[in-house]
Amino acid sequence: MPRKPRVCIFHTGGTLGMEPGENSEDELITMDETACPLETMCKDDDDDDENCEPCEVVERQTTQQETHARKSKSLEKATPYDVTLGNYGALEPGNMLDRLVDRIPQMTTFADLDLYVLFNEDSSNVGPDHWVTIAEELDARRDEYDAFILVHGTDTMAFTASALSLMLVGFGKPIVITGSQLPLGAPRTDARMNLIDSVSCATNPVLLRAPEVCVCFDGKLLRGNRTQKVHASSYTAFDSPGVAPLAMLGVDIVWGEAMLDPASFHDAPYTPRFDLDTRVLRVPVVPGVDPYISYGDCVERGVRGIVLEVFGVGNMPNCPSSQWLRWLEDQADKGLKVYLTSQCASGDMRPELYQSGSVALRLGAQGGPRMIPECAVVKLMLCLSNQDVRLSDPIAGELG
Repeated sequence: MPRKPRVCIFHTGGTLGMEPGENSEDELITMDETACPLETMCKDDDDDDENCEPCEVVERQTTQQETHARKSKSLEKATPYDVTLGNYGALEPGNMLDRLVDRIPQMTTFADLDLYVLFNEDSSNVGPDHWVTIAEELDARRDEYDAFILVHGTDTMAFTASALSLMLVGFGKPIVITGSQLPLGAPRTDARMNLIDSVSCATNPVLLRAPEVCVCFDGKLLRGNRTQKVHASSYTAFDSPGVAPLAMLGVDIVWGEAMLDPASFHDAPYTPRFDLDTRVLRVPVVPGVDPYISYGDCVERGVRGIVLEVFGVGNMPNCPSSQWLRWLEDQADKGLKVYLTSQCASGDMRPELYQSGSVALRLGAQGGPRMIPECAVVKLMLCLSNQDVRLSDPIAGELG
């Protein structure tokens, strides 16, 4: 009998592992905000209370009975409208992922699973330091597992996906990032299917043959560095505008052409990079705005690079009253690195087609194959710290 793939699940926080909270003075349970929401997932389903590394051992704050009592109290106060639409009030870190296999036993159909808690953060607080932590943990366990799942909040999931794809070029194992719009314990949660789909994709021979960093959400597998959050409250929260999904998950997994005819970056040698320079800024071009007033001297303030979000294929104001090109020249002369990206959701970047775009390129701005802003700003951080990485050179399927 062939062995099952070994899959490592890293939990970093987000809605999936949260539970309803009441934020009232008579609350049944007080949770320690530093408490880990997960216990080590034991294949033998024993009662070992030791948490997995790298987390410290944390004393459980509640019993299972208290947890159920709390959820029941929340639901008793909820109206039918609240229960149906998942309006549970404030969400807080909880024990919703305890014994994950007990909650979703189907996951073990596809793989032998281990689970580790890296940190427990609302994803709005997740940034470059966390990306480095995740990347270093993936690097350290790369040889131990066949694939990796990252449980992450939705708000900054696209940034983290881009970061990992660029920091771990040639990783050689699938890294599938997922989360949910509702907690795992909610009646209409999307967490269950997103987790099952993620493990199913991560262990599929197609992705194992052509591994990359992906986002799996609501029945779609998307290239991580082309993914954007497109809806705040729909289950269909993510898309990759202008780029077909890597796979669609229905009754069957239907793989797209990008996976059936893999790109060359899938075979790139493993080149981990953990240094990021965060002195970057996203600068949208706004009609009528004077950049000298709105943005001032970026270099003087310590900014080393900007992602300039221009119109259409690469256009910006160039009339006599506009200051954009003059401002750009002043900043470029002071050493500011500039990358042009479009404010449009999809389509080509061709700044050379317009006079202003051509001038920007002559002033040293880079632009060409399109990068989504989330990826562009992360790649700029990487380029500023790694001289061997060029903004306009593709390294992980991020351009186009």
